[in-house]
Amino acid sequence: MSVTTETSTDPVKKRPSGFTPLSARRRFADSSVKILVIASLGVALVPLVWLVVTLVANGIEPILDPEWWTKPELKGGAANAIVGTLIQTAIAAVISIPLGIFVAIYLVEYSTGKSVLARTTTFMVDILSGVPSIVAALFVYAVWRTTLGLPRSGFVVAIALVLLMVPLVVRATEEMLKIVPQDLREAAYALGIPKWKTILRVVLPTAMSGIITGVMLAIARVMGESAPVLILVGSTRAMNWNPFDGNQESLPLMMVQQYNNGPGALDLVWGAALTLVILVALVYFSAKWVAKIFAPKTS
Repeated sequence: MSVTTETSTDPVKKRPSGFTPLSARRRFADSSVKILVIASLGVALVPLVWLVVTLVANGIEPILDPEWWTKPELKGGAANAIVGTLIQTAIAAVISIPLGIFVAIYLVEYSTGKSVLARTTTFMVDILSGVPSIVAALFVYAVWRTTLGLPRSGFVVAIALVLLMVPLVVRATEEMLKIVPQDLREAAYALGIPKWKTILRVVLPTAMSGIITGVMLAIARVMGESAPVLILVGSTRAMNWNPFDGNQESLPLMMVQQYNNGPGALDLVWGAALTLVILVALVYFSAKWVAKIFAPKTS
């Protein structure tokens, strides 16, 4: 004799013991807060979308003209400005990124926060974070030109950008390292892995995505700085690939010059601004792609 037992795949619809449904007042409060958050998001997006639309609408026409890229002697040109911007930013990034990451590693992984060196380092990073770009440019000018008597060049601009970029990299890396779970470090130590290798193979890869984002925000800021290029380097219509020799054009410098040419050159200003935004976007997405490659793999 067989007994057939019927089983139902329907979920249990009984409420757990002690369950009390939300009151009407709490449901109303929850819906109100959700609507408020969505509305705040919409308000925040309005100027951002407006900025992008205005930038594209006013800057797309100049950059679609071949003369904008290939003939610096006509309509201002942008090729030499793009080269100068990339070279100056690349030099600043090569110096600032390793320096900022190493300082953040010291503050998070090695320092107890009570040593004189740690307190002094934190204080100086805080001070540099609020230094205006014009102050950094004047400081470099006073040291490079007034004290040492050396000529202006694109490399001097990169040095000023380093002063602006390092504190941003330090702060971004420091915050990302702090949110890495301590359990990961302790598990590595339990396996006998040295601290330096734990930082290199476990901590940094875990925090890499956030570090890359912080670095890109720093690069985006210094790439558009105009004060250092106005003070520390002169403009030129010739393509200059050597940042250590002579004047070197850049997009921020080009924007200021074209703006001073009057209302008739405003389309060139918008074109340079859109070109700068496109460069920042390309660098950002390239960095995110690299970070995804080196990020820890999940099985």
